[in-house]
Amino acid sequence: MQNAIDIFIAGGPMMYPLALLGLILAIMFFERLLYLHKGQIRAIEFVSGIKESLKKRRLLEAITICDESFGPVPRVVKEALINSESSPEVLSQAVNAAAVNQFALLSRRISSMATLAKIAPLLGLMGTVLGFLEIFSAISDKGSFISVSELSLGIYKALISTAFGLFVAIAGWIAYSYLNSRLKVLSQDIDWAANEMMLFIVRKMPEKEDLYIEGKEKKQ
Repeated sequence: MQNAIDIFIAGGPMMYPLALLGLILAIMFFERLLYLHKGQIRAIEFVSGIKESLKKRRLLEAITICDESFGPVPRVVKEALINSESSPEVLSQAVNAAAVNQFALLSRRISSMATLAKIAPLLGLMGTVLGFLEIFSAISDKGSFISVSELSLGIYKALISTAFGLFVAIAGWIAYSYLNSRLKVLSQDIDWAANEMMLFIVRKMPEKEDLYIEGKEKKQ
């Protein structure tokens, strides 16, 4: 029974770029996962706290809370606060620009994971093609003297790279889909917080206004 290292070596030269590609995918996944996790906050509670400060006309306090909080939602809310005395058009443009910028930071490298996942099976297939070329070269040299066991062993080795390439691709697509789902949740929080703060500011920060926009829980 062959161990994993022997099977890896038997897969041929394309196993090394496949292993490197898998390592890159793993690093990108965990880096993005930690970044998205760090940026996830309770958007409703955060916006509610900012509103309470604004109702007391403590704008500087609200901006300080945003500075002390990490994530895309505080950055977008801060942009709304900085432009709170501007016209609604300027306020909307500034907040939307901040939201787009934060989304770009969140989604960075995620699309690259999809590209790498697409490349993996192609590299595996190339390894299999190279393996079959070696088999046919051996058949050409030995003619009818090649044994069935030698032929089957050559085919087995040739198919290892394809199997490994498919494994890397499947794992990569699972990681990509999971990060995309996390990204969608954060994107919804960004959009909601941006709209909520703009409406609150445009309405002159009414002291008796509760939460909020349809789709989010209402504060009783």
